[in-house]
Amino acid sequence: MKRTAAAIGAAILVALAAGPAIAQDQLKIAIGQINNWENQAPTLGQDAGIFAKHNLKLEAVGTQGAGETIQAVISGSADLGAGVGVAGVMRAFSKGAPVRILLPAFTGTGDLYWYVKADSPIKSAADITDKHTIAYSTSGSSTHNLVLAFQQELGLKAKPTATGGPPGTLTSVMSGQIDIGWAAPPFGVRELKEGKIRMVVRGSDVPSLKGQTVRTIIVNADALKNKKDAIMRFVKAYREATDWMYSDPKAISMYAQKIKADEGMLRESIAEFHPKETMQTDKMADIEGAVADAVKLKFLDKPLTQEQLSELLQIPPR
Repeated sequence: MKRTAAAIGAAILVALAAGPAIAQDQLKIAIGQINNWENQAPTLGQDAGIFAKHNLKLEAVGTQGAGETIQAVISGSADLGAGVGVAGVMRAFSKGAPVRILLPAFTGTGDLYWYVKADSPIKSAADITDKHTIAYSTSGSSTHNLVLAFQQELGLKAKPTATGGPPGTLTSVMSGQIDIGWAAPPFGVRELKEGKIRMVVRGSDVPSLKGQTVRTIIVNADALKNKKDAIMRFVKAYREATDWMYSDPKAISMYAQKIKADEGMLRESIAEFHPKETMQTDKMADIEGAVADAVKLKFLDKPLTQEQLSELLQIPPR
């Protein structure tokens, strides 16, 4: 009798093992500057099995910047967007676009910097005139926001010019098509160390933006409604992946291998430009200041109301 029961139990286990596995929910995420450290939670987190643990499979697609990312989310071709500037999201939302802020992604602006090639006559921000061109990625991005803030708060008069991502921007600077390029570490750190380029202004030079959350994770409003359970699991996995990136040395090793960069240089770069507090995912820091700046920089015609902000901000508590 015992043997029969054991045989039946073994048969059941075999049948279960042979049965179909529970299908993972799939979400598509568009990521501006997909190789930047701050945008690694979805991709490194998936490589580390964190999203699978939450029964999710992500399809990550890189874009040239926030403008492209927002459009992908508005159209529904992506459920989520990463690395999107707050002012750009507000502008799209104010015009009726189906976008919501799901999570803060980066607080402060110290990670972004602007540079010139080594032989440029521009030695500091004081040398920049209206005859010069200054790069940003795409319309509505945090780099666009900062370039406009440079004009308003620092008095820079260079002509803002969209150049896409850091690699294309560096090519434009080195070929003389653009006077002042933009980048986010680790991109450009090697060129800075080798003396090929020189930093002339940094995002943290803008006083009003130092304590603000400037980039976010956004979600398509219909996806939030129709895929809410999966989206909430994404939030948990994203937060877990972000914490893991700073607690497990393996994360930086995986990142170094992924982008084929020196691990030691990456550790130094992350410590200087991406300390963990900048990657907090719990609250929008200085949202009132962000609204005021969006109006001042003409991303918004008028401030968003409290009702509008309540609808825009869909950040789940931890």
